[in-house]
Amino acid sequence: MGSLTSSATTESLSNMEQFLCERLLDHSQPISDRFRALFSLRNLKGPAPRDALIRATRDSSNLLAHEAAFALGQMQDYEAIPALTAILNDLSLHPIVRHEAAEALGAIGLLSNVPLLKNSLAVDPAQEVRETCELALKRIEEMSTADNSDGSSTVERSPFMSVDPAAPASSCSSVDKLREALLDEKKAMYERYAALFALRNIGGDEAVSAIIESLGAHSALLKHEVAYVLGQLQNKAASATLSRILRDVNEHPMVRHEAAEALGSIADEQSIALLEEFAKDTEPIVSQSCEVALSMLEYERSGKSFEFLFMQDPLSQV
Repeated sequence: MGSLTSSATTESLSNMEQFLCERLLDHSQPISDRFRALFSLRNLKGPAPRDALIRATRDSSNLLAHEAAFALGQMQDYEAIPALTAILNDLSLHPIVRHEAAEALGAIGLLSNVPLLKNSLAVDPAQEVRETCELALKRIEEMSTADNSDGSSTVERSPFMSVDPAAPASSCSSVDKLREALLDEKKAMYERYAALFALRNIGGDEAVSAIIESLGAHSALLKHEVAYVLGQLQNKAASATLSRILRDVNEHPMVRHEAAEALGSIADEQSIALLEEFAKDTEPIVSQSCEVALSMLEYERSGKSFEFLFMQDPLSQV
């Protein structure tokens, strides 16, 4: 009986995997359902999920494509490096997708990724991509020096279960010093990111206030990461500033998109009303972000998981 049960489980997982891959790549499906498939696939290992995510990085939806690249970085899958390299080098792709490919290469962290990141740092026309390459290079450098002789690493794991683009600054730094570093436009981007993640890990009103203040930074890359962190923290004190960013059509789409997702995480009544309004935005990265955020909220309120459940019949999930 044991082998029969094991065989049935394996077949069920294989069917679900196939279903998820097909759903991710099916352009006839709503963007929210394709994101459900994406979020489910990033929790799986193996060639089929990886290949589906790689194909999704070339999707006509820049939002989905960039999220697929992000997922490959979070999975830290070495086999994805050639595809991520090709994305980073393809200047015809939207900067938000190239940026995410660079971040993913930094998350994977191999020293062999250094030359191509240095090349993009020198030649990519988009500032947000160049700044991401700078971050990725510093992260790889830190990882290489933090590795122990036994193959383990002393790099601190995020309490939010994410592979962050920078290690948090020293835990002995005060909130005031971290705030000063985060807001200092003259500091290197990696130092500002390190301060951001340290403040996130500290939490509390003062730390959150400092993070919110940094949404006035010049760098679109930094502001988009700040909005992402505020979404992780789900602190309602950020709602007004995030709402202002989402409303600002002159703001970089990658910042508005992260503001929308963060508002979805905060999920107060005003945030939901704003997401419904901007689900009709003329910028697809923004409108689709609002659509996905609203769908996630709907599933949470109904007590269901936004991700597809692996052990159930795929047809029951449609």
